[in-house]
Amino acid sequence: MVTGRPRVREWGLAPGSLPPGRNNGITDVAGVRVGHATLISGHGPLRPGRGPIRTGVTVILPHGGDLYQEKVRAAVHTINGFGKVCGFEQVRELGVVEAPVALTNTLNVGLVCDALIAYAVERHPAIGISTSSVNVVVGETNDGFLNDLQGRHVRAEHVRAALASASSGPVPEGGVGAGTGTSCFGWKGGIGSASRLLPEEAGGFTVGALVQANFGRAEQLTVSGVPVGHHLRPPEAPDPRRGDGSVMVVLATDAPMTARQLHRLCVRAGAGLARTGGIHDHGSGDFVIAFSTANRVPHASGVLVEERSVIADEARAMRHVFPGVVEAVEEAVLNALWRAETMVGRDGHRREALPLDEVARVMDAAGLG
Repeated sequence: MVTGRPRVREWGLAPGSLPPGRNNGITDVAGVRVGHATLISGHGPLRPGRGPIRTGVTVILPHGGDLYQEKVRAAVHTINGFGKVCGFEQVRELGVVEAPVALTNTLNVGLVCDALIAYAVERHPAIGISTSSVNVVVGETNDGFLNDLQGRHVRAEHVRAALASASSGPVPEGGVGAGTGTSCFGWKGGIGSASRLLPEEAGGFTVGALVQANFGRAEQLTVSGVPVGHHLRPPEAPDPRRGDGSVMVVLATDAPMTARQLHRLCVRAGAGLARTGGIHDHGSGDFVIAFSTANRVPHASGVLVEERSVIADEARAMRHVFPGVVEAVEEAVLNALWRAETMVGRDGHRREALPLDEVARVMDAAGLG
């Protein structure tokens, strides 16, 4: 759902110093598209395997062409490995992404992987026969506080619907797609996105971030350096995980980076999460995926050596790219919180929307309203 709640910048807060792109989202990186499928049905007591359902899937496509035939340079990073991501090892080894990246819930990873594999094989019948297999990348967070996790309700038709809906416009945020049932700092979490435009001295490139925010304890929430969580707490909720949660971060850029350079971006995503109060808790699965749209890598190039543009003066570029990543991740998390609406899930479990009037009160008292 696209909510009526404002994004953090519309609300009057502008984290960081670099300017955002037109959409202030990952889709500001030319060619990147995002699609969601949101599943909400049922109320009342949990009936394992049947509902209530509060979940979904989000897909990120690096470009509008054939990703299997034209792969993109990529990297992955595990901040804390308490999670069930799929496809990371081949990205670490080969440094490319060759299928849409998908985010969903913890127990749904296998079914979403299967749907993406079927989608690829339909388009490339030679996969696994006369050419190589396909590596799909799927991330997850645990939405079981609101959702019937055992039901694994995201099926192939939902993945295909998300792919069909993928758009290069503003990214729907809050309780949509893979963020439908997530929680963040004890409040309702969700999907958030943001971008940063780099100055001409750093190539004028764009950096975008998308997060599936499902992490943090209530007392940790920090907004532009203000410890909001010390002054503002959600109603008590019987959540045995005590806020460990998880987060998935997807980064995109049009800067011509190698896989090694992209991994350096992944590492800096952790600083953006920390600026919101995240500490990568014991039970928190915190993972980052980054890709560059600048140089497509052919499935079968036909040549042994070719010339490509790459970032050569790494020190000059990263001086601006790193802050861009940190600021975009920070604002993406805040957008997920600002946009998310109150949701009631299984067994009457409730996640309240972050009360923005109360946040304003705390910020005003700190002199930052």
